[in-house]
Amino acid sequence: MVIACWSPKGGSGTTVIACGLAALLSRSGSTAGALLADLSGDATSVVGVAEPLGPGLAEWLAAGSDVGASALVRLEVEAAAGLRLLAWKPPGPDHQPAPGRAEELLDALAADRRPVVADCGPGATGAGLALAAGAQASLLVLRPCYLALRRALAAPVRPSGVVLVVEPGRALGRADVEDVLGVPVRAEVTVDAAVARAVDAGLLARRVPRSLERALRPLLGVRSGRDAA
Repeated sequence: MVIACWSPKGGSGTTVIACGLAALLSRSGSTAGALLADLSGDATSVVGVAEPLGPGLAEWLAAGSDVGASALVRLEVEAAAGLRLLAWKPPGPDHQPAPGRAEELLDALAADRRPVVADCGPGATGAGLALAAGAQASLLVLRPCYLALRRALAAPVRPSGVVLVVEPGRALGRADVEDVLGVPVRAEVTVDAAVARAVDAGLLARRVPRSLERALRPLLGVRSGRDAA
């Protein structure tokens, strides 16, 4: 199954949530591991791997239909034990996603035997939008502020659940978010310096901080958020 993580605006922590969730899924009992698909461009830094020397996911999307789903396997790099990464690696200015390729990517990821987490980034545009709209579970990563809620309401994607990033001093809380958006909060992640240190060190995929692991644990049982929304 594909779990898409996206946000209505930048700075919401979408990449951290996606990377942490993928790392936990990779060792949650399945021998197949997990796959992290990066459509925002930041995952390599968060999990501490070098940008691939060869082509990346963005170039696959820009290629023609003669480059099939089997080519995605060759683009994967190891992010941690059991966790593989499809890195974005922005292409040159002449490379734009080919028509229909986002849908082909979603089909290929949905057919993968591993759980797949897609970091669709802020705003969910282009291929990220297609994955956020078509994934079996679409998780909106939200810092509860008026602007974020307003943008979430205006987004062309209806999430199946919300991952709430909790900060001290915010006036809006879980009940407000659920009331405005009409979808359940699936997890609450409290801002924690330990998570920031793991990200800065590029260790998030190998050593998920306990606070983040506890917060994301409810998401490990997500199967099809569409039927739970």
